[in-house]
Amino acid sequence: MALAFGIYPGAVLGDDQGIVHPVRPDEPHRITGALDALQGDAAALTVRAYHSFAATVDLPEPAAPVEPQRYLRRGRKLDLVLQFREPTGRLDEWLEFVRETVRTRGPQLASLQICEEPNADLPPLDGSTPGVLDALVEGVVAAKEEARALGYSVAVGFNAVPTFDPGDTFWSELGARADARFLACLDYVGLDFFPDVFRPIAADQLADAVAGVLTAFRRTHLPAAGIPDTVPIRICENGWPTGPDRPEQRQAAVLETVVRTVAALADALTVDGYAFFALRDADSSGAGLFHRFGLLRDDYSPKPAFETYRRLIAELAGPAAGPAGPV
Repeated sequence: MALAFGIYPGAVLGDDQGIVHPVRPDEPHRITGALDALQGDAAALTVRAYHSFAATVDLPEPAAPVEPQRYLRRGRKLDLVLQFREPTGRLDEWLEFVRETVRTRGPQLASLQICEEPNADLPPLDGSTPGVLDALVEGVVAAKEEARALGYSVAVGFNAVPTFDPGDTFWSELGARADARFLACLDYVGLDFFPDVFRPIAADQLADAVAGVLTAFRRTHLPAAGIPDTVPIRICENGWPTGPDRPEQRQAAVLETVVRTVAALADALTVDGYAFFALRDADSSGAGLFHRFGLLRDDYSPKPAFETYRRLIAELAGPAAGPAGPV
């Protein structure tokens, strides 16, 4: 199975405390040039973007990157994430926000992800928001039904992070809500994972670790929610930050190993896409783990991994970005 590739082109990101802002502003023409270079002769490259919703509070960072549509050229479309950040858990306005996004963005969308890491209970992530499971299930249905009604071919799904806690109940609780209506609207399930970032992994064990996480996600976690093997997995966020004691060459090597392992398992585990996080560092002088996830330094100069990703896309990309589900 050929992979569709993508990337988050911003530099702002969330860490376990909140929002990390870049020390240099986005320069759209330089971002566009970098995306063109990564895409090369591939038919397309998805542009990952985040739009947060809350009806009763003001959000510190409602959209990232700003105006992502300006990067949509040469067949590129949006891989758009709608984050549920409404602290009351109220759904009416959320569901209208989802439908309105489909109505206004439909032609620009390759995929629409409902909620961001709903099984991660951390401040910047949706797993910390009350009612997130209901927002996920009802949001997927609302998005897909709106896309079908308007004739837009948009892949609708959600994502999650790996779970290593045998007592975790996210997947079983989702399964209790995952009725036939939800499953008929679900086009993919995304996986965000960052091997050798938060838990060190020896280089000669990395491929096996990646394979283990992907296999458990497919064979253990998704079945617990009643999600069948026919629903594709896609890697929505993966990356490896550089920094003190984290060499840039190692970032390139990790990227190569992860992408080739994912590609090798694509047929067996029905994996249809991979997106890298992120294009550019927030702060290339920063000492924090979250400051240097980019393929580019904060001044837009490329790290070795930029060329690695460009080469992998040229070799492994499928004929379209972000495979869409049936209308």
